[in-house]
Amino acid sequence: MQVIRCRMKSRVQPALLPLLVLATLLAGCRGDGDRRIIPSAEAQTQTAAPALPPSVGPARRTPIVLAAHAALPAVVNIQIESVIRRRSFDPFFGFPGRDRLYRAQSVGSGFIWAADGTIVTNAHVIEGASSITANLYDGRQLEATVIGADPDNDLAVLKVESDSRLPTLPLGTSSDLLIGETVIAVGNPFGLSGTVTTGVISAIGRSVPSEDQNRTFTDFVQTDASINPGNSGGPLLNIEGKVVGINVAIYAQAQNIGFAIPVDRARKIVEDLRQFGEVHTAWIGISTATVTPEEARRLGLAVARGALVTRVTGGSPADRAGLRPGDVITGVGNASVESREAFTTLTATAVAGSPMTLRINRSGAPMDLRLVPADPPASLGLQVLEEVAGLEIAEQRGALVITGVSRGSRAEQMGLQPGDLVVGANGREVRSVRELNDILMRGVERSSIVLAIARGRYVYTLTFPMSGTSL
Repeated sequence: MQVIRCRMKSRVQPALLPLLVLATLLAGCRGDGDRRIIPSAEAQTQTAAPALPPSVGPARRTPIVLAAHAALPAVVNIQIESVIRRRSFDPFFGFPGRDRLYRAQSVGSGFIWAADGTIVTNAHVIEGASSITANLYDGRQLEATVIGADPDNDLAVLKVESDSRLPTLPLGTSSDLLIGETVIAVGNPFGLSGTVTTGVISAIGRSVPSEDQNRTFTDFVQTDASINPGNSGGPLLNIEGKVVGINVAIYAQAQNIGFAIPVDRARKIVEDLRQFGEVHTAWIGISTATVTPEEARRLGLAVARGALVTRVTGGSPADRAGLRPGDVITGVGNASVESREAFTTLTATAVAGSPMTLRINRSGAPMDLRLVPADPPASLGLQVLEEVAGLEIAEQRGALVITGVSRGSRAEQMGLQPGDLVVGANGREVRSVRELNDILMRGVERSSIVLAIARGRYVYTLTFPMSGTSL
């Protein structure tokens, strides 16, 4: 499935058009260049929601109208400017010329999370930005700084300075969303500020691949409320005007199929970014796969749905709790687990040191296990790489060199040798052991590790399944 992120670029130099995603959507964007940030005189008090005219009777004051009007002051237009270096070529002979700097602008959405000026948007909205401006509902244009970003969940936290407390949106919950219930999307599609669209919850728990197919986002909320380029980072509200999701993507080959990050998942990520500048993920120490009725019949499992434990890291919280490869996780606390994605979602907000109860099925016998997540070891990513692939890595002369290949390992079966270089992991370029370890740590619950290996002038992409069982 091809997914287009909801991002839009504004007018740029013609030479840049081949570099920009969604370049055909440029017509409605603004590109005003550099602006001075001057707080207005009205900034002394919090902006109030626009008042409804007295002529509007009770019948027209529907829940959608009231929710939309109350939300507008807290939704912001995120204006991004980036500087791109591009080498020009002689149009007749093709000789390379001098490097030139071009300014590119893009527009996204966001909303005020906290009255101190904390703003939440998508990580892809601010990617590559050299300056960020938050255009508020009252007309103020405030320079924004990045507090933190989490590309794996496509969330970013910004901060603006204001001489007054800013209006915020109340946060709801996404755990009780109902298929068919009304939702409201607010944002700036095509740079049109303060646009409101409505629809329903079409589905929950959707898994959606990224544009580059290098990662899969899980547990998205699907809606048919119109979401267009420029809506990214804007809130998805329920009928009570509470945030239940953060708009993030559209399905490229369809109409009115949009996706949002559920607010329950976003809440912990945003607070971690605010407090630490990065996401603190608790460690469990297993890899899982989705059990379907077909897989259950093939493997002879006693349950038809759940998360099959395929690998348990030695000494991990899962290992100490007694989990084994072949166990099928059917629940976390009071919530049922029907897939690997559901298990990942339910444990994404786990806190180190806080116990959780796992319901499992082992060889047809149901049982409960008490598991206590922990902070991951500092070298967990490299440890997992050695266990799964049989590779030892060292940093030599600014490159990541394979120094050891375990006999009988998957890496040896694939023909890897000492001296080969690791240049990428899970779709990202790596230049140091620390970068490699951090990327692998963030993807430790994935179903596989993808490495880019360089040998001579060739680069090979190899996949190592995160499975330690022959089931």
